[in-house]
Amino acid sequence: MSDTTVTHPLVKGDVGPGCAKVDPIVVADGVTRQFGGLKAVDVEHLEIPRGQITALIGPNGAGKTTLFNLLTGFDKPNTGRWSFEGSNLAGVPAFKVSRKGMVRTFQLTKSLGRLSVLQNMLLGARGQKGENIFRALIPSTWRSQEQANTARADDLLRRFKLDAKREDFAASLSGGQRKLLEMARALMSDPKLVMLDEPMAGVNPALTQSLLGHILDLKKEGMSVLFVEHDMHMVRHISDWVVVMAEGRVVAEGPPDTVMSDQAVIDAYLGAHHDTDLGDMTTSQVETIQSEAAAEAEAELIADEKDGKL
Repeated sequence: MSDTTVTHPLVKGDVGPGCAKVDPIVVADGVTRQFGGLKAVDVEHLEIPRGQITALIGPNGAGKTTLFNLLTGFDKPNTGRWSFEGSNLAGVPAFKVSRKGMVRTFQLTKSLGRLSVLQNMLLGARGQKGENIFRALIPSTWRSQEQANTARADDLLRRFKLDAKREDFAASLSGGQRKLLEMARALMSDPKLVMLDEPMAGVNPALTQSLLGHILDLKKEGMSVLFVEHDMHMVRHISDWVVVMAEGRVVAEGPPDTVMSDQAVIDAYLGAHHDTDLGDMTTSQVETIQSEAAAEAEAELIADEKDGKL
């Protein structure tokens, strides 16, 4: 951050990269991930505040999604350790991370297209008795739980306005509806921390406000939220705390208004526009730059998916 001392109720001491939080839900130390000669993630120290909506922002290639993958067990670091609610998660596989209450969504949604919307939802429920090969042969041991899970799934589908699609194949949903389905499915596991990887990427503008409302609802229900996003308007509107990454490192963090005016953020995030004074730019100009970057990243991801690279 800048040389000016800044304090905040969520922070012990001064605000700055890697600052200690009053009540962190995630604490990471010395986490690195290297691909050949490229160090994609090099996080010395990071704490995510509990019960808040935290935005993780940065230019393309900053290491945001890689950090997500490491924290949730979808990738293994070269070095480092991290904890969730005081429990060490280094080396813990993704399914066990989810069971502890730390769930994530993906930029490219992972819904199972040949299953119905309801079946996708039921996959998110934890501790299903019918998954045991012996109990599965005795319906009386799991039928009541299945009914309770179905009732919960239907409640969530109504909340996310997907109840009309209940019996439709997930493959028939629009991109925005798949984002909603993935978020709703994540809630089936009663998470404590929800991690959203670019929830607005590829979403029809008509669904944007709906997604924003659902993310705010997560906080109201006592959950912590960590999301990656390029849309600066969204970041300003809903986040309580912002963490900025560039070249794999945390270069700044703090409340949205403070971070957006920080010179380190301007230099790291605007890239080719670093010679332009942010104060001389209108909000729409800044957001246009970010929208172009997000569109470019999304186009690359779609191209890779068509080529079979993802």
